[in-house]
Amino acid sequence: MADRSLLTAARPLEAGQLLRLARKDRVAASRAVASLSLEEQLALVCDAPVARRAALIELAPAPEQLIPLLPEAEFCFTAKAVGLESAAWLLEYATPEQVVACLDMDAWEEHSPVPAKLDAWIDAIASAGDDAALRGIRALDPELIVLYLMQRVSVELKPNDDEGWQPPEGGQTLDGQFYFVALHDGDDVAAIVRILRLLFQEDYWTYFRMLQGVIWEIPTENVEWAHRWRVGRLEDLGFPSWEEAMELYSYLSPEQRVQLDPDGRPLSVEEWHLPVWIPGLPEGRDSKHSLFRTLVGLEPDERRSAFYAFVSTANKVAVADYMEISDVETTPKAIDKAARWISRGLEHIAQERGLTQADVVRRVPLDQLFRIGANLDPDAARPPRAIDPSGDLVA
Repeated sequence: MADRSLLTAARPLEAGQLLRLARKDRVAASRAVASLSLEEQLALVCDAPVARRAALIELAPAPEQLIPLLPEAEFCFTAKAVGLESAAWLLEYATPEQVVACLDMDAWEEHSPVPAKLDAWIDAIASAGDDAALRGIRALDPELIVLYLMQRVSVELKPNDDEGWQPPEGGQTLDGQFYFVALHDGDDVAAIVRILRLLFQEDYWTYFRMLQGVIWEIPTENVEWAHRWRVGRLEDLGFPSWEEAMELYSYLSPEQRVQLDPDGRPLSVEEWHLPVWIPGLPEGRDSKHSLFRTLVGLEPDERRSAFYAFVSTANKVAVADYMEISDVETTPKAIDKAARWISRGLEHIAQERGLTQADVVRRVPLDQLFRIGANLDPDAARPPRAIDPSGDLVA
């Protein structure tokens, strides 16, 4: 992955130049991409607008090596830009982690999966080659697969002790035991047939578990368990629960708004895996946010820690504000809001305590600076969907 230790501006994009060259001489454009290292190809793709990424990946000499390197969220953005109905070639080379993250990020709304999005993603997985489709299905939570099947088909198991039993009208079977029927007239269940056939041939016990689940399991319990697994994975990617994220907006008394960190180690943040492509934060003395101007003067190790601390805060902003984390525009919006209110808190403490802004960053965690800034102007800072009836900030 790219070195994220320095807060530097991204290099100029080359995507437009390469794609213009490709329209005139595709071989020359492919050679230009091939001359880059995999890391440089990754940067080229991720720095480009999502609408151009597929064309750039197609110019790569080994897309099967490049695609798995895409950070999980960037893979999701790219697949959505291509269109899930046309994304089989991307899913062909996707890692299980990328596939799972796509559904975690895009197929849910608050505490429940969105049926249409769940259908679209699993149908897209099924449209990939056999190995990729089987790999993707196995990577998903079984509760989620059962929910997908429940909303599309009914399932009956042939009884052993009823000689007069007849299969349901229109029922399909792969094994002569389980019969499934589309719940909705005209619904094309070809993707379901393909998934079940792959499981039946390669993973019978999962096949058996899925169809038994449709018959016997309770949808609400499956939603609850799938939601638990999802929350844990999103936390590993840096997206906390909504309740934890909302601590950014909790009330601080005037005295608390000028407190320094008693431990004195706010820049001891360790590196962690980022699901989005952020090679560096905007920096420079001309930045509109005082935070970024301040970070320029820190030592390299301090800037490295500040980078991860800031991204963590921006992720909390995205979650607390109900931003759609599968939307490519969410990252810049969350970064801008986080920088705005951290800067506001930074300026406040520096003025009240007579410290330089660099000293404040060294002595107050960025999350706390955001809280301070938000408390100074709660009406402007509060999330649009988290308004307490009393008018106070929501804890």
